[in-house]
Amino acid sequence: MKKKLHILFLCGWYPSSVLPQNGDFIMRHAEAISNKHLVSVLHIISKPGLSKSRFEVDKASNLHSYIAYIKPSKNPILKLFRFWLVYQQLLKQIGSFDLVHLNKLYPFGLFALHLKRLKHLPYIISEHWTGYHLKEQKSLPWVERVLSKIITKNASSVCPVSTDLKDSMLKSGLKGNYRIIPNVVNTHLFKPAKKTTKKFTITHISSLLDKHKNISGMLRVAKQLENTIDTFQWNFIGGKKEEFSKLLDDLNFKKETIHFTDHLSHEQIPKQLTQSDVFVLFSNYENLPCVILEAFSCGVPVISSNVGGINEFFPEDFGFLIEQNNEDQLLQKIIEIYNNPMSRSKKMHQFANDNFSSEIICDSFSKLYLQAINK
Repeated sequence: MKKKLHILFLCGWYPSSVLPQNGDFIMRHAEAISNKHLVSVLHIISKPGLSKSRFEVDKASNLHSYIAYIKPSKNPILKLFRFWLVYQQLLKQIGSFDLVHLNKLYPFGLFALHLKRLKHLPYIISEHWTGYHLKEQKSLPWVERVLSKIITKNASSVCPVSTDLKDSMLKSGLKGNYRIIPNVVNTHLFKPAKKTTKKFTITHISSLLDKHKNISGMLRVAKQLENTIDTFQWNFIGGKKEEFSKLLDDLNFKKETIHFTDHLSHEQIPKQLTQSDVFVLFSNYENLPCVILEAFSCGVPVISSNVGGINEFFPEDFGFLIEQNNEDQLLQKIIEIYNNPMSRSKKMHQFANDNFSSEIICDSFSKLYLQAINK
């Protein structure tokens, strides 16, 4: 596709000064698409301590972000009014565009509907929300359920990151024209490198939210591992260890084997991965985690619980898929990789290049944009 388009990214989630890591996978989609098109991101978020709305505009290359911070309110009508006012102001700053790319269908899908009705602009949807797997749809307000169905039905394409997420959305009554487009990996940044440390190293990267990522389960497995492996290091990256202090005291590790590191920048993650012998994700639920794809791109084998859409993009010789919450299986597979190190870095990186690179993802979205505009 040769024509350069101006795409409006309507984002319910996006990194901001309030939530720096929120929707970073959406930002990476935007960065990939900006390789061929001009992308303008529109994001609105409440920020405590504000007396009036504040705007933050960043025009870097082909990716322009327009973020509005509004005064918080517990009154839903007042909050909606404030969102609507700054939405109109941001639209004036952005100017004309060719198509809307909606990220997370509710509530920003109301803006997409507005633009379709008012300006006859088509829109596509990218969806990442794990809530569809948790049956949370049933507890959502009926207005939100009804509007979500209308938003989905009016989209030119609906692009969940996995077939598993598509199935969950369909079970929630969200009918539409579905097309699976996975998360993106910067394969130029995430690439194999020589491991310089001899110590057997296990890495986990996430929000460290225990209910979701099952950090407690991994810590219990690490304690069992002490009795099997003489020396190892398990890195937990993405949060603080205070929440797990009691469990760590109870487990009473003999050596300094567990290391917690707060949030690292995206550019710092590849070094953490390439210095690892295995990446572990022991989640209770997922869609298609970027960090597994990034581990593949770095040539690092993965052990993951078989949840969500992970198995759709997981070649069998790239690691192991295990039962959710099965600590015995996790321990067994870590020991297996310790005794028989996996070395398929070239093949793994090529797989990431072929399926998740910026170029591949940009081309996939570009085709959908063209179809939507030419309808």
